[in-house]
Amino acid sequence: MSGRALLEVEGLRITATRPHEVDLVRDLSFAVAAGEMLAVVGESGAGKSVTARAVLGLLPAGLRVSGHVRFDGRELVGGTGAAHRALWGRRMAFVPQDALSVLSPVHTVGDQLALAVRSVRGVGRKAALEQAVAALDRVGIPDAARRARAYPHEFSGGMRQRAVIAMATVNDPDLVVADEPTTALDPTVQARILDMLAAFREQAGMAVVLVTHDLAVAAAHADRVLVMYAGRHVESGPVHRVLRAPRAPYTAGLIASLPARHAVSRYLPAMSGAPATAGALPPGCAFAPRCPAATDSCTRHEPEPVEWHDGHWASCHRIAELPRRTADLFERTGT
Repeated sequence: MSGRALLEVEGLRITATRPHEVDLVRDLSFAVAAGEMLAVVGESGAGKSVTARAVLGLLPAGLRVSGHVRFDGRELVGGTGAAHRALWGRRMAFVPQDALSVLSPVHTVGDQLALAVRSVRGVGRKAALEQAVAALDRVGIPDAARRARAYPHEFSGGMRQRAVIAMATVNDPDLVVADEPTTALDPTVQARILDMLAAFREQAGMAVVLVTHDLAVAAAHADRVLVMYAGRHVESGPVHRVLRAPRAPYTAGLIASLPARHAVSRYLPAMSGAPATAGALPPGCAFAPRCPAATDSCTRHEPEPVEWHDGHWASCHRIAELPRRTADLFERTGT
């Protein structure tokens, strides 16, 4: 990672307290530098989205956070929520999976963006509307002045997502957390949305935490990647190093399961079994029941992150013993 750490997460634990206590995220640590894009990847249930919301202070009631989340050196865990509220819209912003979850159906898109501007910058309504229209134009919405007078239901899915990105970036935040921002959009629109986030990052120098299940998206847009499984760190580091030469069997399994561009065989490797679920984790490494390289020690002790090479970390007991091409572990284990 280059540059200072804008966001530092250390020993993060997120616990569901009802009906009984279950850890959803356990001892997770990572950092994001100013101007950097970190992709957080993993299967459903890995803890990606709940981690993103914990960073922003947007977790629902019934979830308890411990550990440390520091933004620009300021601790955000353990307070009353005022620290997060002082940052929302100003220095950190959120792009959710579903645009309609944050857009009011009874107010025009332009009025909602203008309100976001006024709440931070304290300008008048006319100036705020002008900035709202400029923000819609910046994200590629045609005839932005007219579309600003429309309601969310009058926008297509792709246009609504563009409007949410406009809202998130209208006040030039330092950090944007995007949680699966292209879910349910067609591939062409997905690419445009992701290119737009990348462009904002380069132009404004903002950091981006991109939650995604798509390794191709991570490879195309992120600087670094964090792979999660069962609420814990599996592997992290520079995106091309991790995805080209993974050292954790789970990461290798994800990559091996992707269709090859020039495949000569109909056989597609796959990881056996189903993802581990919170509250029913096996002893030791949570991935051990699905891992073709697991040994007895893997079922007894949970692995800690180990630095393999120059910022490339993996949580695996057998990191030094695995084959150079870890995807080979899955060549004959698919179903």
